[in-house]
Amino acid sequence: MPQLPTQLSLFGQKLCRESGISELMKDLNSGLQNNSGALMLGGGNPARIPAMEQLYREAMLDLLERKDDFEQALGVYDSPQGNDEFIESLVDFFNQEHQLGISKENIAISNGSQSAFFHLFNMLGGQYEKGEFGNILLPLVPEYIGYADIGIHPEMLISQRPLIKECGDHGFKYHVDFQSLKIGKQVKALCVSRPTNPSGNVIGDHDIKELAKLAKEKGIYLIIDNAYGLPFPNILFQDSHLFWDENIILSFSLSKVGLPTTRTGIIIARSDIITSFSKANAITSLASGRVGQAMTHQLISSRELPKMSQQVIKPFYEQKAKQARAWFKELMDENIEYRLHETEGAMFLWVWFKDLPISCQELYEKLKAESLLVVPGHYFFIAQEKSWQHSQECLRIHYAQDDEKVKKGLEILARVVREEYTKSSRS
Repeated sequence: MPQLPTQLSLFGQKLCRESGISELMKDLNSGLQNNSGALMLGGGNPARIPAMEQLYREAMLDLLERKDDFEQALGVYDSPQGNDEFIESLVDFFNQEHQLGISKENIAISNGSQSAFFHLFNMLGGQYEKGEFGNILLPLVPEYIGYADIGIHPEMLISQRPLIKECGDHGFKYHVDFQSLKIGKQVKALCVSRPTNPSGNVIGDHDIKELAKLAKEKGIYLIIDNAYGLPFPNILFQDSHLFWDENIILSFSLSKVGLPTTRTGIIIARSDIITSFSKANAITSLASGRVGQAMTHQLISSRELPKMSQQVIKPFYEQKAKQARAWFKELMDENIEYRLHETEGAMFLWVWFKDLPISCQELYEKLKAESLLVVPGHYFFIAQEKSWQHSQECLRIHYAQDDEKVKKGLEILARVVREEYTKSSRS
């Protein structure tokens, strides 16, 4: 009998290698599912907010009580574009509340936003006919860790370093460096998250409009990832607005409202992009999961979900952010040159330890040995040289866990960092 092959294809090797996102999800599982006692200040699992959990329990009970709706949600495929009722509720909501001027042909549903970005990036970037190649440009790094490895072609993603402006007491903020931003002929789309995971940075309305203008002038798309932003979960701590035009692709998710396992993502784009996206979804998934759509379409129609995002989710995380920042500054040695990125949204602290004596990966390993899980920052500097010192000096800290665990984790971090700087000063 011939021996079974042990080698994977090039695509298989790329897909199955160790990556930042696989390490993050592995840590998340070991910390939350296996009762390991680890302090989970790493992964991006949303907090369990009692008011939101009660809302979803009632929505599920309502679904169970509606004749045949529960059975339909579990037992009947939707079209690859998504459930008609859910899409109709979204069209009405986005037109009435955000004046986007869209129709049903402008919306598709995905199995979470990670799946959506796999389709979008590979639809627009990579190898074209006649030898042409397309890049996806990230105009601001650090950026979402999950983008890094979803391009079928390993050189699909390119990125632009930010302007780094120090501000206030131990603060700093990243800005798009428009003067250095080069959009070459191979670039087929720009992509930003808003607010940005990992730094909590919010690209302001003016800069978003400038990026959209540059993209339109080049005849390419601007993809805006709103997984933490408007209109749900609305973890935004400053005024921002939604924009849409035919060269803009908007992405949304139900994960951070507290429904991550329903794997429900939403795409708004030109009708031809939606048609292509739906065909790709049919090939890879047949259709998107229906339970999240069935549970929430009435919550969107009634405006209950965006209302709760504004009145419950946003203030919950804003208070958590303020408390985490206060503890961090209280615990961190003033003699250590650290800076916290301005927390303008999302659910993370992004800390820059200037002249860190060890790499952020080594610091991650030392913290993990102390049962504290964070995410080393170098993973987020996608398509940048490892030799860039700043990329080796940052950590992402997730503050959505219970206050006691967050404070304990920050105490461990402060102690380990202090030890490393002390050892360095003695050598």
